[in-house]
Amino acid sequence: MARKFTPKIVTANDLIEGDVVYLTADDRWSRLHEEAELIEDEAHAQLRLLFAQAQPDRVVGPYLADALPGPNGPEPVHFREAFRTRGPSNYPHGKQEARHV
Repeated sequence: MARKFTPKIVTANDLIEGDVVYLTADDRWSRLHEEAELIEDEAHAQLRLLFAQAQPDRVVGPYLADALPGPNGPEPVHFREAFRTRGPSNYPHGKQEARHV
């Protein structure tokens, strides 16, 4: 019996700045998890990943991450992805400063 597909988002790191970025439905890279395209079809998820992998001049390490629909957009499922939304933890600026995490 096939396992049910868990919705995904495409995430990577910005090539120049290193920030975590998320692929949006309109083909932009956003630093906001809630702007990520929530992909609910496995074949479409693979196509979006291939699209991301074809941009080595913009991002590094793209991969599919599990996500769930939320009231403001996709929400991370795993601790690692929730942690990545907060940005680097070794200094109090950037995403952590802005969100008061």
